[in-house]
Amino acid sequence: MIKLLEVPLAQDLRGFTECLWQQRVPHRVVEQDAVQELWVSSRVDAEQVLTLYQLWREGADLSALKAPRSDGGKLVNLTALRQSWLSLLLIVASVLVSLLVGFGDNIDWMRRFALVDFQVRGDSIFYAGLVDTLSGGQLWRLFTPALMHFSLPHILFNLLWVWVAGRGIEYLHGRWALLGLVLFSALLSNLAQFWVSGPMFGGMSGVVFALLGYAWLWDRRAGRPAIGLPPALMGLMLLWLVLGFAGVLEYVGVGAIANTAHLAGLVAGLVWALLRSLFAAKRQA
Repeated sequence: MIKLLEVPLAQDLRGFTECLWQQRVPHRVVEQDAVQELWVSSRVDAEQVLTLYQLWREGADLSALKAPRSDGGKLVNLTALRQSWLSLLLIVASVLVSLLVGFGDNIDWMRRFALVDFQVRGDSIFYAGLVDTLSGGQLWRLFTPALMHFSLPHILFNLLWVWVAGRGIEYLHGRWALLGLVLFSALLSNLAQFWVSGPMFGGMSGVVFALLGYAWLWDRRAGRPAIGLPPALMGLMLLWLVLGFAGVLEYVGVGAIANTAHLAGLVAGLVWALLRSLFAAKRQA
């Protein structure tokens, strides 16, 4: 985020910040010594925000701005779609890898993207050791299981949330923050699931749980819908985890669920949000 304004503590910015939230402009107001600082996302058109502030100071009627225009234009830069290229890249990569593995039917390609190489002999699966795999330089395997999906509903559900939650995080905090969260959560969820079930798993679900957990905790600590996902999503995630670990989802025909990856991903997202919010607060102190 960037510091856009610095005004006296006596100035009431509530009317202005309400307008910004109506326009979905990510921002925060920080009290520093004897002044208030207005910080906005680096993805926002700062000149337009300053112009709006000047109009507000002059007493202009800004109520007309509270309804989004039919063309979707807002104070947020119109190049926002191009600024979400990492979220789009994750979607494209997941689709390509899922097609390569034939949604689980192409074992040869699955062996290339699984956490470790494996062989299927009859009803048995034999797989290489993790230490040997990593010492051999195959570090990409720590992350690539997240790109494999084994059914159309599986990939559609995951990539929908990658687009919604990932794009919101990328827009607010930048692509490097999103990339760090994706890599951290993929690493943790893949290793956790491998520890309990071996290499026969895949999907972006652990990352999705991380994105949703991150968005929930960040907005909760900010006290504002900065990323803007419904708070009730946390309750739904916890319910899904309980049903998954209880075996209900598999019993009703949803299929095998990587419950450990979901839990590890959620923890990764919460930890990442907590660490990043503490770091941001310390930097602005």
